[in-house]
Formats: sequence, structure tokens, C-alpha cells
Amino acid sequence: MGNFSLSLGKPTIADRLLGRGLGVDAMLILAGVALTAIAAQAATPAWPVQTTGQGLAVLVVGMALGSLRGALSMVLYVLLGVLGLPVFSHSSAGVETITGPAGGYVLGLVLAAALVGWFAERGLDRTFLRSVASASAGTVVILVIGTAWLATVNQLSPSEAFAQGVLPVAVAGLAKVLIAAAISTAAWSALARMEVRDSKRVEVESS
Repeated sequence: MGNFSLSLGKPTIADRLLGRGLGVDAMLILAGVALTAIAAQAATPAWPVQTTGQGLAVLVVGMALGSLRGALSMVLYVLLGVLGLPVFSHSSAGVETITGPAGGYVLGLVLAAALVGWFAERGLDRTFLRSVASASAGTVVILVIGTAWLATVNQLSPSEAFAQGVLPVAVAGLAKVLIAAAISTAAWSALARMEVRDSKRVEVESS
């Protein structure tokens, strides 16, 4: 029971660094909340949709933590914000953030983390191109849910919703995908070098 973990599938970056266990899971989920809350403060003042660091944070969290832990981290993030902690952009909080025009982008973080984490648990975040594909899928999920929510709340036509909900954040979204893929690839490369170095050290010590 000591080795029971919420981590599923192949080891993620966090598993390789910290191992698996419920204590580690709890720490990682909280770390994901903190990272997302900090990243959310990097926000533009655009309306109705602003560009924030949340999208990049959720991609990194999903890749590092995997599907279940990543999704739980985002669920906790949303709940804390709804309950009044200033974790949303511009240190905002409250249920109105979710029920407002941009609420779908926040709710989309949960599914995006689960999807990107699912890819990571299948080893699809260990090369740059695969990481780009994984991060792109997560970004599309956020945009689809966010734009659909925006269209519903503001009663927009599909073309209006696309113009207001996708085009203003498309370039930033692509940048986040590339940055997240670069972080993931660099992390796995560093882990591989560490494991080779540790293996050589063991060989020397045992000889």
C-alpha cells in the first residue's frame, strides 16, 4: 500500500524525479495549483478573452504529473478560485469568473490537463514533435470549450465567437505549445543524462 499512487501508465517526469506515492501525489497536485496561480498573473487586459500564463502552466502540469493528478490539480485550482482565493488572473476570484464570458477557458484547464497527462503516460511527451502534438491537443481543448462558452454567454454566432475567442489568442497559444514542448523535451533529456551518469557511477563503485 505504501507504493500506491494516483500516477497511471508510464512514469512521468515527476515520477522519475520524485518516485510514486500518495504523499508525493499530494505535493505535486498542490505544486500544480501554485504554478497555475502564479502563471495566471501574467495576463493581458484584453476583453472578452485575455492571454494569460494559465495555458502554459496547464500544459507543463499535465506533462509532468499525468492525467489524474494533472486534472485534480486543475480542479483544486478552480475550486480555490471560486471559493475566494485570488488565484485567477489579476488576483481575481469568485464564481463570476467561471460564469462570465471567459469561464470556459478556465474550466477547459481540467480537461486539457487530463488529455495532455494521458499522452504523457504513454510516453508521448519525450520528443519535441510528440510534445508539440500533445500540447497542441490540450490547447485546442481549452480553445474549443472556451469559445463555446463565450458564444453561449455573449450570444455570439460561430464566426463572431471564432473572431473573439480564438484569433486574439492564437499566436500566444502557439507560443505556449512550443515552450511547453521545449520544457518537456529538455527535462527528459536531462533525466536521461542523469541516469546515464548514475549508471556509470554505480559501475565504477562496484568494480
